[in-house]
Parts: sequence; C-alpha cells; structure tokens
Amino acid sequence: MSVVRARILIAVIVAAVLWGLWILADGTRPYLHSTDPVWLEIPKGSSVSRIARQLEAAGVIRSRVTFLWLHYLRPVETLKAGEYAFEQPASALEVLDRLIRGDVRYELVRIPEGYNRFEIAALVAERGLSTQPEFVEATANAALVADLDPQAEDLEGYLFPDSYRFSPRATPEQMVRAMVERSRQVYADLASPPNAPPVRELVIMASLIEKETGVPEERPLVAAVFYNRLRRGIALQCDPTVIYAALLENRYDGKIRQSHLNSPSPYNTYVHRGLPPGPIANPGEASLRAALRPADEDYLYFVANQDGGHTFSRTLAEHNLAVRLYRKSVSNQ
Repeated sequence: MSVVRARILIAVIVAAVLWGLWILADGTRPYLHSTDPVWLEIPKGSSVSRIARQLEAAGVIRSRVTFLWLHYLRPVETLKAGEYAFEQPASALEVLDRLIRGDVRYELVRIPEGYNRFEIAALVAERGLSTQPEFVEATANAALVADLDPQAEDLEGYLFPDSYRFSPRATPEQMVRAMVERSRQVYADLASPPNAPPVRELVIMASLIEKETGVPEERPLVAAVFYNRLRRGIALQCDPTVIYAALLENRYDGKIRQSHLNSPSPYNTYVHRGLPPGPIANPGEASLRAALRPADEDYLYFVANQDGGHTFSRTLAEHNLAVRLYRKSVSNQ
C-alpha cells in the first residue's frame, strides 16, 4: 500500500472514530429545550426520520442527526407510536430507548362492574382526569349507541367496566368513547342465542343482575327469577332500581326508606311492573351472559343469607321462611 493511500485510510479511520465519539457524546448528553413538560404524539406508521424531526422541533432532542445515527446502530428496533410526556432532560439515547420500549404516558383507570355513570364520573374525577360534571355530561351523548339502542337517552349501561389506559390529557368524550367501544367488542363476542332480547332489554336486565349479586354462580339464578316474574306479570321489586331512582332524584343517603319504595319514579320496580325504563348500572360480561342464558329454574324469590349469597325460593311461603331465618341470623350477630 502506498504512503498516500495509507494516510488517507488513517484519516478516514480517525474521522470515523471522531464522528463516532461525537455522536456518542452528543447522544448521551441530557437535553430538553423547555421548562414545562413536553407532550408529543407519535402517529402510527411514522418513519424514523419524521419522528426525529418531531423530537427536534419539540425541543426534546438537540439534533435529529444524532438521533438517526443512534437508531441506525440498532436497525432492527422499531419505534412505538403513542403519546409521550418528556418532563426531565434526557439524552437522545434515552429518548430512543423510551420510544423502542413504547414507554408512553398514561393513567390506568379500573372501572368496577356495576358502577353507574355517576360513580364512574366520580372515579375519573378522583384520578384528576376530568371533573365529575364534565364526565357526566359526556355520558349524556346517546348518539354513540344510537345504532345499538335507538331509545337510549344516555350511555348508562354502555360504559363497559374494565381497565383502561388513558392519556392524562384525554377528554371526557374520548374516555367515554373508549368505554362504549369496549362494550361493542364484548357484545360482538357474546354469541347471542336466536331468541335473545333486543340489546336495550338485555343491558337493562344485566344491570339488575349485576347490582343484585356479586356471586358469579348466582347470576343465572337471579336472571331466572326476574324473567319468571316478568312472564307472570309480577313486579320485580328490585331494590337497586329503587336506589337508582333516589339517586336520580338526588335524595339517596345510603339507606332505602319507605318514601323511596313509594316513589312514582318509573325506575321504581316496586310500584311499576316490568323492566325499568333504562339500565341502572354498567354490567360486566358475566351478567350479560346470565341475561342471555338464565338458569332453567322456576324460582320467583330470593333473599340474602348469612353466607354472603342468596337463598332462592319457588313459593312465597318458602321465601318468607328464608327471610325470617336471615333476620334471625342478623339479630344473633
């Protein structure tokens, strides 16, 4: 090899080393050109070069060139879409690692089965994601389920209880829409039998079942009781409907009173026969399945028992005995 070529090769190697050292130094230097947290939405399908430009323009990294070179050293790694919050200075390498991991910013919100829309609103408000009135207002948008339930006046019953990951900047409308979409997914997977009731009746029945028992194996039995009473024209006398009526009237204090039982509210199933005019809560999948497939039993009554479940009866005499036994066990305790 000639001296000239050797010198050129050495120069190239030195330049490459210096370039590599500069990239390494620049890529490991913390940077954030903002005193406030920076929120950045990485759309699905974004190229690495587009992401690099976004990061540079937002002041998250100093140089998109450095970011691109760091990524080229890890060509098999993909960058995840999503919403990211950059609150502290971080190096381009750290930012790259976050996007590879998909370390997006979100709040985990778990909606328990049987919560009504007011309780969900309070839960969301506690997490600081919305005010309670704003969330309740968002749940009034019945247009989101107009194809499923043309009679719906709000979204009660269609805010599916599940765990959700919400951006801290999610709007009440976005959160409500996510819950409704989850409901649609569950309904699509239910495999309804040919004689299934309309969606509205199914959801109303499932909401009553959900509020009456938390014991999984009892749900089909509770469903059987309610369907049997409906067929015979007997009032459902479902206490949770009385509570819901009182909640709507803003006069429930944690106890069922005689005035509640006498309320003319259409939700009061002690006064009005048949199903209430709408769901009283947001049922989970097990209650929906029980409403679709009730137990093949001729029970007409049930009452709480000392074991945390319920005693089911076919006749009023059996039911009255079960009530007396339950009251006796309560008084002995």
